[in-house]
Amino acid sequence: MSQAMPKTPPSADPAARGLFTRAGVFRLKPVDSSEEETAGGLRRTMGLWQLVALSLGGLVGAGVFSLAGVVAHDDAGPGVMISFLIAIIASSAAALCYAEFAGLIPKAGSAYTYSYAALGEAIGWAIGWDLLLEYTAIVAVVAIAISGYLSYILDQVGLDIPHWALGAPGTGSGHKVDLFAALLCLLLAFVLSRGTKESARFETILVVVKLGIVALVVIAGAFHISGGNFSPFLPFGIGGAISGAATTFFAVYGYDAMSAAAEESAEAKKVLPKAIVISLAIAAVIYLLVCIVLLGMQDYRHIDVKSPFSSALASVGLAGLGTVVAVGAVIGITTSALANMLAVTRVWFSMSRDGLLPAYFAKNHPKRQVPDRVIWLVGIGSAVIAGFLPIKEAADLTNIGILMAFIVVAVAIMVMRRTRPDLPRSFRTPWVPLVPLVGIGFSIWLIANLDWVTWVRFVVWMLLGLIVYAFYGYRNSVENRGPGTVRTTPQGGDEGSTS
Repeated sequence: MSQAMPKTPPSADPAARGLFTRAGVFRLKPVDSSEEETAGGLRRTMGLWQLVALSLGGLVGAGVFSLAGVVAHDDAGPGVMISFLIAIIASSAAALCYAEFAGLIPKAGSAYTYSYAALGEAIGWAIGWDLLLEYTAIVAVVAIAISGYLSYILDQVGLDIPHWALGAPGTGSGHKVDLFAALLCLLLAFVLSRGTKESARFETILVVVKLGIVALVVIAGAFHISGGNFSPFLPFGIGGAISGAATTFFAVYGYDAMSAAAEESAEAKKVLPKAIVISLAIAAVIYLLVCIVLLGMQDYRHIDVKSPFSSALASVGLAGLGTVVAVGAVIGITTSALANMLAVTRVWFSMSRDGLLPAYFAKNHPKRQVPDRVIWLVGIGSAVIAGFLPIKEAADLTNIGILMAFIVVAVAIMVMRRTRPDLPRSFRTPWVPLVPLVGIGFSIWLIANLDWVTWVRFVVWMLLGLIVYAFYGYRNSVENRGPGTVRTTPQGGDEGSTS
């Protein structure tokens, strides 16, 4: 059921009207409309520990089981520990900003919604469009990581898979498509389409399994650490460690995926900030321990980038355990892909509800109350990326979008502290503006270390988004249709009308 709620027009002063004003592309999404808009559509079923599990699902995944080995082998050597440390510091600064916004605006959409409310529609659109690519690419990266371990398992049991199905073009002789990764993306879309409560239960179980496997790896590997494997510590120089940080950065960013599902959490204002801080602290400890054990067991030059931990354990005589870890990795890493696929569907849903994308995508399944139309499109898109792009290229494509979102959210916190100091905040980012500035500085630093090809792809995607906004989003925005209406998502599915 749609309803109209009074609110203050974003630009009541006629002199302030114009394209590049608060009545034009910089019009704000009213914070006061948040609770009304969440009254229907998405079910509030997740508590604190389900949110922590969802966040850890995104935080602890491909970074542990795959990217740590890839970055160590190709970019940083044992210095991958510095790569992760840089990424964690930068991520922590941004996480504190996200925590404040999560308590302030408990709505679906994450950085898209935050920037729309603080900086204006054009900025919100740009970040939302950016997140659509970012999250979809993350799903693909994680699917590729899982595929590598699955191939390892099948090889161990003597099953020969055709070379054409084992990887994207350019990743090996005869490789045409990473078939396992593509199929996994479609399977995750199916799981999410079953409903939020069911998906959250599935995610929580897998996260527990994954953390148990990580603990097993750390404990078993700790008895086989050789100090000689840490020398030279920076074989590619400090520049290699910095470059590696830019690639590993997305591995410590899962809390954003969780914040995108704000409308599906009970007592969101209270529990979302706690879930962000708790999950990032747990993930930071896990990543540093994993790097120490992985690089202590095997020389970085001999790491198998397709299944780093399994090969490292095999190198110290624990091949049987390596197979167990590979099986667990296939199960556990799935949580990262599931968390990020959930996030992109909620951002897309939120943008469609706001009128910036067609309202067709803001219609939920009438029984399961999930945006199934979006879910299946994301599943197909991520399957294409996972099937035909190497993991490092897909990860770099992801990171530039993440870093841009970090910068915008940090800026938005500083702006909101000045423009809306009156708003009740269940969590306040400490040491503003220092913490946001640290996050901005680290993000710019890491962006500068990304490959130029990544920039080209990002710019092309953003130019495409600008065209979509100019010809559709700007004129169809709910805020453009009239300042006296607030859109709500009706129970039962159809959404899109205003009154």
